[in-house]
Amino acid sequence: MKIGLLSDTHAYLDDQILRLLSDRDEIWHAGDFGTAAVSERLQEVAPLRGVYGNIDGQDVRQLHPKVLRFDANGLDVLMTHIGGYPGKYHPDVRDIIKANPPRLFITGHSHILKVMTDKKLHNLLHINPGAAGKHGFHKVRTMVRFAVEEGRVRDLQVIELGKRA
Repeated sequence: MKIGLLSDTHAYLDDQILRLLSDRDEIWHAGDFGTAAVSERLQEVAPLRGVYGNIDGQDVRQLHPKVLRFDANGLDVLMTHIGGYPGKYHPDVRDIIKANPPRLFITGHSHILKVMTDKKLHNLLHINPGAAGKHGFHKVRTMVRFAVEEGRVRDLQVIELGKRA
C-alpha cells in the first residue's frame, strides 16, 4: 500500500504535489487543508483520509474529524493535526497514546518535518510531514511518501517541494 502524506496545504496545491501523489494508493492529510476544495481535489487523485486543522472552517470540519484512528494494511495509525511529538504529546491525545499506543502517530501544525521514534512507547513511529503549502514560517515546502507492508512503514521518502515563496 503506497501512501502520500501531507499537511498544512493552507488552500494550496500545485501540479508537482498532484504528480507526486498520482501513484499512491491513498493520500493522508494531517490537517489545515485550508479549503474543502483541496480535500475534494485530493480525493480525485486517490482515496483520502484526513483530519481537520485549526485554520479549517466548517466546510472542512464537516468532511474530516479532529482525530482519526484506523488500520492500514495491518498498521495501527492515529492522526490529528495538533498532537505534539514524543515526550511532549498534546493533552488532547496524550492519554489515548499512553493507554493504547498506535504503531504510527501522524501530526501536522508545526510546519516542521519530523520523523522520529518514541522508544518509551513500544517504538511508536511519529511523522509530521511539514507544510506543503505556501503560508507559514517554513522556508521549504515538504511532504512524505512511504509504503505500508504487513503492518510496517517501508521505503519512507522525505520530499522537498521547493521554497515557500
